[in-house]
Amino acid sequence: MIKIILSDIDGTFLKDDKNFTDLHAQALKSVVAKGLQFVFVSARMPEAIYPITDKIGMNHTPVISYGGGLVLTADEEIIFDKKISAEDAEGILAAMSHWQDITINYYAGRRWFVEAIDGRVQFEMDITGAKAEVKNFGALLSEKIFPNKIMVICEPPTCEEMERELGRKFPALNVVRSAPYLLEVMDKSVSKATGIEVLLKHYGFTVDEAIAFGDNYNDTEMLKLIPQSVVMANAPDAVKKLAACVTDSNADSGIYTYLVKVGVI
Repeated sequence: MIKIILSDIDGTFLKDDKNFTDLHAQALKSVVAKGLQFVFVSARMPEAIYPITDKIGMNHTPVISYGGGLVLTADEEIIFDKKISAEDAEGILAAMSHWQDITINYYAGRRWFVEAIDGRVQFEMDITGAKAEVKNFGALLSEKIFPNKIMVICEPPTCEEMERELGRKFPALNVVRSAPYLLEVMDKSVSKATGIEVLLKHYGFTVDEAIAFGDNYNDTEMLKLIPQSVVMANAPDAVKKLAACVTDSNADSGIYTYLVKVGVI
């Protein structure tokens, strides 16, 4: 019996224009109304996830943020919080100074720090609803406010070069592009699967009582962990091969389609 629905956000629950369909909103409401858990699993910070449930007109649901690095219950209790080590955070920030025209975002718990609000940061604030704070990264490290995630926004060739060079230099970190212009850095032990395992244990659920929806390569570990794994029609072919089932696209309300098909709602 299914007790928990796990869903990626961008490219899965949200359309490419960062809005959700009416049927996806209905799916979330229907799942919760039946007493089941609906959990967003995302690289986003909590403050970039909660505006979605707020817009739907619901109470907050549990969230798995930073690709598994921070896990909160529906009551916003933190039950898992994996930071980048002080040494690696200091080292990679110093190494990033080698590149020009990059925007570094420093995420620690439920706070987002930047050293200046430029056009890229403003764009992120506009699309996510989260608010950045201006603070020197060195000061954050001195205050022992360590990051769950560091994200760089830059031109695609720079992003590719940084991924290659920083990945080689910092073996304890996961340095990956989540989009051609986005580079995300987290502790290597973190994945969506590790965050899901923490949450399932907290609620006393098994992987067989879950359905997971995703659309991209950063959903790989989640899709492998959950037997009833579902990918959207807009996913790359290589990702589709990882899942038990393919549903309609994010624009065509694929989550709703599947949940109706299998009788969950």
